[in-house]
Amino acid sequence: MKKIIIWVFGSLIALVLLMMFVIWPIMKNNTKKHSPEQNISYTQGDLELHTNFSSPGKKGRIIFGDLVPYNKVWRTGANEPTTFTTNKDLIIEGKELAKGTYTIWTIPGETSWQVIFNSKLHDWGVKFTDQSPSRDSKDDVLVATISPSKSLTVAENFTISFTEAGEGSLMILAWDTIVVPVLLQEK
Repeated sequence: MKKIIIWVFGSLIALVLLMMFVIWPIMKNNTKKHSPEQNISYTQGDLELHTNFSSPGKKGRIIFGDLVPYNKVWRTGANEPTTFTTNKDLIIEGKELAKGTYTIWTIPGETSWQVIFNSKLHDWGVKFTDQSPSRDSKDDVLVATISPSKSLTVAENFTISFTEAGEGSLMILAWDTIVVPVLLQEK
């Protein structure tokens, strides 16, 4: 009887180790093939911004209002939640964001988007149980309402980029024909 218990316990430990060190990395690598990881850094003067996100493709699909539903929280990319790091305190839509690292979540709408900076760094962007976003609103630090624009061209992959703007810098979220410009100003 003791040998059976040891064998079962040893098998369970081996299975857990197999999942952690073999199966999970393979699954993670395979998802990154379809939505490649992007690391974008931007420097303007002594302001340094960095974002890390997975970039899903359009692949002939209807994106906003279908694949990404309107008025529901989106992890803003694929796989792990998108992260945003700033080395300076910022003002976004008149609200203060302290320097640090955040996850970015969005609630797309037809006429306005909520761009959410959340203090919790999650391992994965959705819960395994029901595939709902893993964000908890109690950890939201800043919510900005932004008007999206229509692009004349189609962005095949979801992207985040930065550019200079007269009053600061713009973080631009773009996918399909939608562009969401977020004005970032140093405090």
